Amino acid sequence: MLSSTEWLVIAAGVAAILWVNWYFFLAERGVTSATAVAGGAQEVTVAVRGGYDPATIRVKAGAPVRLVFDRQETSGCSEEVVFGDFGIRRFLPAHQKTTIEITPGMPGTYEFTCGMSMLRGKLVAE
Repeated sequence: MLSSTEWLVIAAGVAAILWVNWYFFLAERGVTSATAVAGGAQEVTVAVRGGYDPATIRVKAGAPVRLVFDRQETSGCSEEVVFGDFGIRRFLPAHQKTTIEITPGMPGTYEFTCGMSMLRGKLVAE
């Protein structure tokens, strides 16, 4: 039979597992729309710090998009960003900004992740 202390430890462990799964896979980080810049491109700066902020970016389909990833940490998980739909895998140096330019030709949702697929974001082309 388990003691009350053992039950408490088990409950804390389950709660920690649930929180980690929620934080990495379900938590909504923020939504923003890209702003137009010279040359007709749309631009958004994405802070990389335990996740992507904003995690959802709304853009106009068919127009070039410039995403500036500002990596503000040294965590191994965030050292690269992957846009599978565009065949892009880019290294993000710690405490530096890295620009990625893409053009979503069709309306839709395009996911981006870290190299381990734990950090997630999405580009919504409308």
